Amino acid sequence: MLPKVNQMLHYQIASSDESEAALEYKSRIADEEGEAFLIEYPLSEKTGRLKRMFLGDELSVFFVSSDGVKHYFDSHVLGFKEDGLLRLVKIMKPDPERMTKVQRRSFLRMPAALDLAVKLSNHERFVCQTDDVGGGGISFICEGKWNLRVESQVDCWLLIPYKNGTIDHAPFQGEVVRINELETGRKQVMMKFVMINDSERGKIIRYCFEKQLEYRNR
Repeated sequence: MLPKVNQMLHYQIASSDESEAALEYKSRIADEEGEAFLIEYPLSEKTGRLKRMFLGDELSVFFVSSDGVKHYFDSHVLGFKEDGLLRLVKIMKPDPERMTKVQRRSFLRMPAALDLAVKLSNHERFVCQTDDVGGGGISFICEGKWNLRVESQVDCWLLIPYKNGTIDHAPFQGEVVRINELETGRKQVMMKFVMINDSERGKIIRYCFEKQLEYRNR
């Protein structure tokens, strides 16, 4: 399903500046025109300030439907239009086949080898790589020597590279739900998030969405 006129869009704007790329904005769909939506100038959800946009700006967008489901898509700025005293931004409508929806308790999961720092309850630390990541949890591969058990809770820091070249990180607390002993002597650890901010979860979901679009475009 596509968003409708008067619906609120939430998004991040691609930037080589890491702090700028992490900012979240929102704006209302004022009208539609062929293959484009006409949206009001974006407002920063953090500062309350308007954001100037430029032709070609890439956007990572989501909107929430009436049943509480988040729908994600990528877009870009096509141009601008004056509507009386209001200046509108023209952005590309999404291809419905390339949109991703995320239920409240069901998150997209993607295979990914991302750097992960782990701190155990006994203060031991190690760095490993993820096997897959998603908005509800991750799995990772580590050396067999680390003292991990089902229901162990650990503090983690995940490094997230985006397609625009920026790198972000997401701290969270996870709980081990399953461990597979591999033939190599290493462990595959499945973990769910038990403490993570919505903004940090959003970073992971954005990465998964970008990877899904990348796979579809191959």
